[in-house]
Amino acid sequence: MFSIGDKVVYPMHGAGIIESIEEREILGELKKYYVMKIPIGEMKVMIPINNVECIGIRDVIDNKCADSVFKSLEIKSDEQTSNWNKRYRENMDKIKSGDVFEVADVVKHLVLRERNKGLSTGERKMLNSAKQILISELVLAKNMNPNDVEDIINTRITS
Repeated sequence: MFSIGDKVVYPMHGAGIIESIEEREILGELKKYYVMKIPIGEMKVMIPINNVECIGIRDVIDNKCADSVFKSLEIKSDEQTSNWNKRYRENMDKIKSGDVFEVADVVKHLVLRERNKGLSTGERKMLNSAKQILISELVLAKNMNPNDVEDIINTRITS
């Protein structure tokens, strides 16, 4: 169970801070929710407490792990498949996993692909989404400004 003030990651949405725990009646059923504020975009998300485990909510990584994520962006990786559909599905699975290293890998591959060959509209949207998810967690882990985190990400990714 999480508490108010905890920094957590909501896969597919990003990282944020639990602002409150509220009870709401939705469709005639009274349930407890975490109200999480995501710093990027000032979005608020309500997460049903009884679904936390199946959704994959987890604590934000620590400072040392964040350094490892930044380092992972520098490591040369294998070329992804040229099949757009397969590549898109694989990247989406990585983002849905909620694993920060998997999300960083998607960002790295898509940034490199954008630099070399360009991206389709769908992959550009995926890159923006994955980047925001990654940045939101690194901002909370490193206690940094989002623009500074994005600059570090962009400079660490090399072909």
